[in-house]
Amino acid sequence: MTDYLPPSVPEPFAGLDLLSSAVVLVDGGLIIRYLNPSAENLFAVSQRKLAGQPLQALLGDPATLSKALRNALTTNWSYTGQDFKVQIPGGGKISVDCTVSPVDAGNVRLLLEFRPIDAQIRVAREELLLHQQQASRELIRNLAHEIKNPLGGIRGSAQLLQGELSDPQLHEYTKVIIAEADRLQDLMSRLLSSHNIVRPALLNIHDVLEHVGRLILAEFPGILISRDYDTSLPELTADREQLIQALLNIVRNAAQALEGEGEISLRSRVARQVTIAKRRFKMALELHVVDNGPGIPEEIRDKIFYPLVSGRDGGSGLGLSLAQNFIERHQGMIEVDSCPGRTCFTVLLPITERA
Repeated sequence: MTDYLPPSVPEPFAGLDLLSSAVVLVDGGLIIRYLNPSAENLFAVSQRKLAGQPLQALLGDPATLSKALRNALTTNWSYTGQDFKVQIPGGGKISVDCTVSPVDAGNVRLLLEFRPIDAQIRVAREELLLHQQQASRELIRNLAHEIKNPLGGIRGSAQLLQGELSDPQLHEYTKVIIAEADRLQDLMSRLLSSHNIVRPALLNIHDVLEHVGRLILAEFPGILISRDYDTSLPELTADREQLIQALLNIVRNAAQALEGEGEISLRSRVARQVTIAKRRFKMALELHVVDNGPGIPEEIRDKIFYPLVSGRDGGSGLGLSLAQNFIERHQGMIEVDSCPGRTCFTVLLPITERA
């Protein structure tokens, strides 16, 4: 029988009863030892009911947080994560920020502090992010237009020059100019192509995921792709080609982070009563692309969807920006949660009445 702390927490944690933030204490096996009154209010559950129960009984199983807890136990390092969605015992989900602090006091090994995210703050964050992304896209598109026209002149002049040169060795220089001009032309076309018209039609999202998986395996044969699909999902109204390109960019980004060796998990679920960019939807498709790679560097984590921002040497920084643009054109959104050993991209796409 598992022993646990009595409802009145003893020293050295007596002051936790007075805190306004929600605090949960767990042991090395992630068994709940104590919840302070603020935690009882936040999660709408009593200390007596949950003391001695696994932490999953309180939070469900948010995978990134579970990974952080195991890392904290192993390395004895603190961890702070933002905007976790946790399933509370009474049903429903809440969004919280969480700080995990290792402690060593009897059978208590971790102190978890939760701070609920106010809905208005969350909407304000999303709105600011959307404005920043829109400004970045407009800037990049205008630059692409300005750059694309002179490139045609440079390429044409290099071809004419190549025809006038009699020394074959000098042709190597003109070939370099032409090849680099073509590469930049392709880059500019990719920047501008994300504004193509959406051609919606009914489709099965799992057919799209399977198609993306086959393309990735052909390009990265050393990658293992696992699937966890909710086969009860209804059909989705979307532009098949844009959706394939968006998901392909996300999954290819994961494969490149793994350097061709590792595991990528594709998961589909239904999300209900979802708010995306201030709009409320009764039902949405929730896709998770999870890899076990090194994670996104912290210095670019908040800018990973900006054009020309890449965490990989030689990367163009366009794949995720274009993916986000395609998803936003379907009224959806992409979120990312990353720590060493696990990166999860979450795609939300509303399932509308038209479907």
